Amino acid sequence: MKFYHSAATALRTISREAVPDDFAEVEARYPFLANDYYLSLIDPADPDDPVRRQLFPDRAELADEESEFDPLAEARQMPVPRLIRRFDDRAVLLTTSRCAMHCRFCFRKRFWASDLDHPGDLTEKDLAAVAGFLRRTPEIREVLLSGGDPLMLPFDKLRHIIGVLREIPSLFVLRVGSRMPVVLPERVTQEIADYLGSVPGLWFLTHFNHVNEATDAAMAACARLIRAGVPVLNQTVLLRGVNDTPEKLEALFRKLIAHRVKPHYLFHVDPVRGVRHFATGIDRGLEILRAFRPRLSSLAVPTFAIDLPGGGGKVALQPDYRDGDKFRDIRDTRSIAYEIKKL
Repeated sequence: MKFYHSAATALRTISREAVPDDFAEVEARYPFLANDYYLSLIDPADPDDPVRRQLFPDRAELADEESEFDPLAEARQMPVPRLIRRFDDRAVLLTTSRCAMHCRFCFRKRFWASDLDHPGDLTEKDLAAVAGFLRRTPEIREVLLSGGDPLMLPFDKLRHIIGVLREIPSLFVLRVGSRMPVVLPERVTQEIADYLGSVPGLWFLTHFNHVNEATDAAMAACARLIRAGVPVLNQTVLLRGVNDTPEKLEALFRKLIAHRVKPHYLFHVDPVRGVRHFATGIDRGLEILRAFRPRLSSLAVPTFAIDLPGGGGKVALQPDYRDGDKFRDIRDTRSIAYEIKKL
């Protein structure tokens, strides 16, 4: 698999079009990274291709100089290095800052922005500190392995980290958050799938944003996990110009549930520097949920959520179907009273 660190070089492999003048300026601040597989998903004849928009630099990334790189206050919520604790019963372990591509909407863009420190891979010292804290904090029952992408780690290192966490008796659930099925599906080998399937209480969270990413290879990677006994959930980010219509998201979610991948969350873009041009506004997400109501079952409809700045945590959002003391029907054509008389 070939990786590209130049947007101009990557673009020339798929198109004869002129390289935009602003690529170099944007890359100087937010470096480019892609691979042959993900590039192959782009339709070079479509300047608004949804995969292209997620991958190639955009001058709009430089327009926002006021937002923070860490508006969710992850760094301030680390009791020990690499472990984010925002909720009572769960925590996030940052295993690496590496990924198989640089998503232009990344909410941890600080991990690869050129003028910021990059944490790299989890060290043994940091892992020991994390394990010690978790043993001293038994109310934490669940840990999400995140990054970067945990599957960028050598398999032995990933297995070692999971093995250390499995020895902590208060941990009942582990989650692995990885975009590998989407951006580099060959990385989800049968060996990795079988190992993850052998770990009790382990869930896999992946990240499809558009149905064009749900290729045969991507679905085969998910199938390897599912056949090995690993439940697979999907998190999608609502992105302007990529998937911000009910039709586009419906096509994706239907494809996912047909392959036993459950749409879990639909997130609004976080207010991160270099990312906000992807924002649709919260109302757009609510409009999409309202459109789903008569068309998609609960299997296919994720929870729409925002993550509050300052470490305030997730807020799940739903359209308001109330109309005074009545409620709108599924077609949004009439209001119906719901009354239950007390016995």
